[in-house]
Amino acid sequence: MSTHATEVLALSAPGTWRAPDAHFEVALSHPWYRMLLQLTDVMQRATVEFWAGRGVRAAYLPVTTGSISSPMGLGSDSSPVRIELEGVPTYLADSMQFLLEYSCRMWEQGCYYVMPSFRGEAPDATHLCQFYHSEAELPGDLDSVMDTVEAYVRHLARAYLDEMPQTIAEVAGGTAHIERMLSLDSFPRVSFSDAVALLGDTPDYVTEVAEGARALTRKAEHALMDKYGEFVWVTHFDHLSVPFYQAFEPGDPTRARNGDLLFGVGETVGCGERHATAEEVRQALASHLVPEEDYAWYLRMRELRPMQTSGFGLGVERFFLWLLKHDEIRDMQMLQRVNGRQINP
Repeated sequence: MSTHATEVLALSAPGTWRAPDAHFEVALSHPWYRMLLQLTDVMQRATVEFWAGRGVRAAYLPVTTGSISSPMGLGSDSSPVRIELEGVPTYLADSMQFLLEYSCRMWEQGCYYVMPSFRGEAPDATHLCQFYHSEAELPGDLDSVMDTVEAYVRHLARAYLDEMPQTIAEVAGGTAHIERMLSLDSFPRVSFSDAVALLGDTPDYVTEVAEGARALTRKAEHALMDKYGEFVWVTHFDHLSVPFYQAFEPGDPTRARNGDLLFGVGETVGCGERHATAEEVRQALASHLVPEEDYAWYLRMRELRPMQTSGFGLGVERFFLWLLKHDEIRDMQMLQRVNGRQINP
C-alpha cells in the first residue's frame, strides 16, 4: 500500500457558488479556499519549472482580441464574449492560441501561458464562464504534442503528490489515482471513428453538431474512460466538429489532426496540429463557414513566417476536479464570476 494513500476525514467545499454575492465572506475563513490557493500556487510553479526545462518561454498576452479561436462557425464548442471597449467592438479571449502561434514565430522552441479564458455559456457542474487555461504552442506535429501533454500532466501530478499529499488525501480520500497516472508509461489512444464503432452510433453516445459532423457525449467520454482505465486519448474527430484551425488529416479532409485527453470529469486537455499553409487555412475557413476577412492577419502570418506547430490547452479547474476527485467545478473558483451578473469583489 502506498505511504500516501491515507484515508482521512474529508474536507468538503461549502458550495458558495449557490449564493455568489455572499461567497467572499465565507471564502475569507473557509479552509477549502486556503487549500485552493495552495493548488493554484503549485500549478503555477510546476508549470514554469516544466517549460523552463524544455526551453519554452512564457508569453504575456492581451485578453482582448478581434480574432476569437472559437468563432460562431461550424466546429465551435463555445460562444464568444463580445464587449465594447471605448467604443470599439471586441472580444474577451476564449483562448490565446492564435497569439501563441504568433509568439512561436519569435521563439521557435515554443511559448506558453497560464491565463484566464472567457466563454459565453452559463456555468454548470463542469463548465465555467471564466476559467484558467494552461496553454502552449510548440513546433512539431500531433504525436509530438500529445507526448508533451502526457509528460506535462505527469509532472503536475508528481508536484502535487510531493507537496500536498495529505491535503489531497483529505479531500479525495486518498492519492491512489495520482499514483496510477504516474505509473503509466503512456495513455491509450483511440480514434473517434473507432470510439463510435466501439460504443455504438446512438444518441446516448454521439451527437450531430453539423451535417456530417459528430461529437461524443459526456456519457460516451465516461464509457471510454471506464473501458481504458480513466486516462485515454480520443483523436481524429470529424473536421466540421472542431474549430477551423485544426489541421486536416493528410488525404482525408473530413478528419482533423486533433486529440482530447479524457480523465476526471471527461475532456481535460484538448490539443491539435495546425494548418501549415495559408491555403489550407482558407480551405478550412470556407468549409466551416467562417468569413476569411476576420482572420486575414492569421493567413498573412503563415505567408510571412511558415511554421508547423501544434498546441494544447489544459483546463486548470478541470485538472483540480480530477486531483481532488470532485464533481463540481464551481467550487474551484477563488472568486465567483457568472456572465450577466455583477459580483463583488
